[in-house]
Amino acid sequence: MGKITFKRLKGSQNMRQRLLLATLKSTPILIEDIHTDETLPGLRPHEISLLRLFEKLTDDCLIEINETGTRLKYKPGIIVGGSNLVHDCGVSRAIGYFLEPLILLGLFARKALFIILNGITNDSEDPSVDTFRSTTFPMLKRFGVPSVGLKLEIKSRGVSPHGGGEVHLTVPTVQHLTATIWTDEGMVKRIRGEAFTTRVSVQLGNEMIYAARGIFNRLLPDVYIASDYRKRSEAGNSSGYGISLVAETTSGCCISADTTVSYPRGEEADDIEGEDKKEQIPAADVGEQIASVLLEEIEKGGVVDSTHQGLLFLLCSLCPKDVSKVRVGKLSPYGIETLREIRDFLDVQFVIKPDPSTGTVILKCWGYGMKNLSRKTS
Repeated sequence: MGKITFKRLKGSQNMRQRLLLATLKSTPILIEDIHTDETLPGLRPHEISLLRLFEKLTDDCLIEINETGTRLKYKPGIIVGGSNLVHDCGVSRAIGYFLEPLILLGLFARKALFIILNGITNDSEDPSVDTFRSTTFPMLKRFGVPSVGLKLEIKSRGVSPHGGGEVHLTVPTVQHLTATIWTDEGMVKRIRGEAFTTRVSVQLGNEMIYAARGIFNRLLPDVYIASDYRKRSEAGNSSGYGISLVAETTSGCCISADTTVSYPRGEEADDIEGEDKKEQIPAADVGEQIASVLLEEIEKGGVVDSTHQGLLFLLCSLCPKDVSKVRVGKLSPYGIETLREIRDFLDVQFVIKPDPSTGTVILKCWGYGMKNLSRKTS
């Protein structure tokens, strides 16, 4: 066996994209200076959890972390997938943080993926599990991912700080993705959504729905927001409430926005003092705010919202050796960083052309030609 050559990287930024692209391309990487300029240097709990998740999905994977956690050596294995997998995502980041790389790995695995994920289902930092169901899955179908076998079930909800949620994810395998020309945003024809409450009054959910509808009904009549009231074991370990909205357009695009409000119970709330103690936002204000956020996303234009730009670019870059062309609104920082990592790992460069008439950006690329070598061609 020859000597392994590692691609050397520095810093903790884009850890998720780096590990994903390294695994898909089977590139061993060495990352140094991880969070060295922070009070607590080294890998964060959610980054270690992500590594353990990759370890479960692959065979012959090598992970070496030094004592301080500031240096990581990662040699990817073969993506196996499989069923009856269980992973605890912890409570430092939501399940949404893990879902994006997990879905892409599942598509190129040897066997169809079924995994149970435990942790936080909804928070304000990462996309909620509702958003993945309503927006991410329809986007995947644009790239040739079959809807049969692509499923996300919410068995119980969990919000911060103690989580307690559980979701069941099923991802089919594909031989390869399909290149797409996707530049028509269309006009918004309907708004759908879901408001949830865990261990709090269902009235809070109703207030969010009423406030959000008050804004949307001035603009279009077809608005429906469902309510999901969870209690006992299905409500996780913390109290909270939130709402996920999606605007569906005439051309089949889905633009989403979501938010969650959570807070400790009883004595836990008394332990939080000073700046860490946040004023509780009224449910009606939460509904109005998230409705405004969704309208802002629609105004920016593009076929996806800003949180989905990174995944869109990854899908375009992994397509067969053909041209993919997409339209997005203003490039988000996450989208820009993803473009850089795609260039460094896959050597795929996007042609970026602003469209001044609409304020959007059109991106074109020649796909890398990623194939699932484990799956037989039909």
